[in-house]
Amino acid sequence: MADLNKSDQQLIKQLTAFSLDAEGAVDAEKVAGVLAYLEKHPTGSPMRMLKAYHRRISTELAKTNAIVEHSGEISDSILGSISGALSQKYKRAINATARPNDDLIAGLRVRIADDVYESTVSGQLDALANSL
Repeated sequence: MADLNKSDQQLIKQLTAFSLDAEGAVDAEKVAGVLAYLEKHPTGSPMRMLKAYHRRISTELAKTNAIVEHSGEISDSILGSISGALSQKYKRAINATARPNDDLIAGLRVRIADDVYESTVSGQLDALANSL
């Protein structure tokens, strides 16, 4: 957002806040309303505004989605437990999605926004190799 002036940056911040529901999750209807507003009230650089808004909304979406990488099988109950634990930790509803990754050898890697939680054999082997 560095290429936007201060008032446009503030507007994008306000529009992003407006796009969230009471629990802090992105609301599709509110996003549609914001996009309609931006279409009816274009600024000096509408593409920059849309790109900045897109980045902010993508960041907000990432805060509510956990990607659970695993090797082997993972049950729905484990995904539910991970989702519940993360929801409690972050104090918002978190949706856990499984993604197979055979490179992990065994264990799990959970990504939510910029946070990564890893308990995998490959991660432990990498740490061991780096310490030698």
